[in-house]
Amino acid sequence: MWKQFPREKKQDLIERIQTYFYNERDEEIGELAAENFLHFVMSELSPSFYNAGVKDAITMTEQKWMSIEQDLDSLIKPDPEVKR
Repeated sequence: MWKQFPREKKQDLIERIQTYFYNERDEEIGELAAENFLHFVMSELSPSFYNAGVKDAITMTEQKWMSIEQDLDSLIKPDPEVKR
């Protein structure tokens, strides 16, 4: 999973974790501890957020598809040869 982030982005995330711990918990943590925390979040927690995002995308796509179907149905013209 680390390969998905450029080195600069990974370093930024580590620094943000260190800042969070300092500001919110009044605790200074080192780069290794912050990196380990980032690894934990990415491996243990991020799949839940990712899956929720995929489910939201599925729901949104289904809603858009229903809207497209309704729009297309509204374009159907009555067939004069079909008797009702």
